[in-house]
Amino acid sequence: MKKIEYFIKQIHPLEFFDKKNYDLVSLIKKHFTKIKIISKGDRLIFNGEDSSVTQLTSRLDTLSLLIKNKNNIINDKFINSILSGNGKEIIKANQTRLILYGVGKKPIKAHTINQIKIVDAFDDNDMVFAIGPAGTGKTYTGIAIAVKALKDKTVKKIILTRPAVEAGESLGFLPGDLKDKLDPYMQPLYDSLKEMIATEKLEDYINRGIIEIAPLAYMRGRTLDGAFVILDEGQNTTHNQMKMFLTRMGNNAKFMITGDPGQIDLPKKFTSGLKEASILLKNIEGIKIVQLDDSDVLRHEVVKRIIEAYKTNEELI
Repeated sequence: MKKIEYFIKQIHPLEFFDKKNYDLVSLIKKHFTKIKIISKGDRLIFNGEDSSVTQLTSRLDTLSLLIKNKNNIINDKFINSILSGNGKEIIKANQTRLILYGVGKKPIKAHTINQIKIVDAFDDNDMVFAIGPAGTGKTYTGIAIAVKALKDKTVKKIILTRPAVEAGESLGFLPGDLKDKLDPYMQPLYDSLKEMIATEKLEDYINRGIIEIAPLAYMRGRTLDGAFVILDEGQNTTHNQMKMFLTRMGNNAKFMITGDPGQIDLPKKFTSGLKEASILLKNIEGIKIVQLDDSDVLRHEVVKRIIEAYKTNEELI
C-alpha cells in the first residue's frame, strides 16, 4: 500500500477544484475505486496500491498542466478522458514546448505531456527524477533544460555522470585519460549535447570545465554549487551510490536523475538506488518525480511494441 500527499502547485487550488464545472474528487473516486481519497485545502491524500496511486498522480499532473495551459474547456467529459487514460487527442493538441534553439537554430522541444512535466517541474523544484522506459526522451529533455540554464546563466556549469556498471567503475585498466576512458559510457550524452551546442564551443566548454563529464565514483566528497547535474542510468546505482550522489547537492544547484527500472544491470544482490529513492523521497518538498511510459516513446514504433511485450510477459520470463 502507498500513501502520498498530492500538492496542487502549478495552478491555484480553486482552478483545480472547480466546483462550478465538475466535482474532481467524485470523478477520481469513480475511476480509482480502490484508492482512499481525502481532500485538504491545496492537497489530496491518496492511500492505495502503489501502481494505482502512481498512475493517478501522473494523470493529475497531466490535468494540472492542461488546466494551466487554458487551451480547453474543463468539464466532466474532459476530466473523465484524462483520468481514464483515453484523452490522447486532447493531450496531443497540447504536447509541444520549445526549450531552446540548438545547432543550426534547430528547435529543441519537449514533445509529450510527460516531457513537458519535466520542464515545468524545475520551476518549483531543484531536484527532479524522470523515470520510465527507453526511448521516452528523459535524458535528452534533461540535457536541453541544462543547456538552456547554462545559456541563461542561471547555472555556472553542467555536470553529466553515469555509473559505469560494465566496468564496475574500475576504469583504470582502460587506455587514455579520464575522458577517453569514459567516452564509451557517455556517448549518448555527447550525442545530445552536439545537437544543442556547436562543436567548437562544446569542446571549449569541456576543456574549461564548464561542461564536465565524470563517472559517478568521482562525485564522492564534492559539494556541487551553481551546477546543473544530471545522473543518467540511475537504475544502475546502488543504495550507497545514490545516497552519496543526492547529498552532493550544493547551493543554487539543480539535480536531475533519470532511469529505467526495467533495465537494471546490477548484480541481483544489490537493490537499485533509483527504485529505493523514488519510494523514500516521494513526499519531500523540493523534489518532483515524473513518471514516463510507453506513450512517450519517440523512437521507432516497434520500440513501443517491444516495451509492451516485455511488460505484459514479465511473469513468464
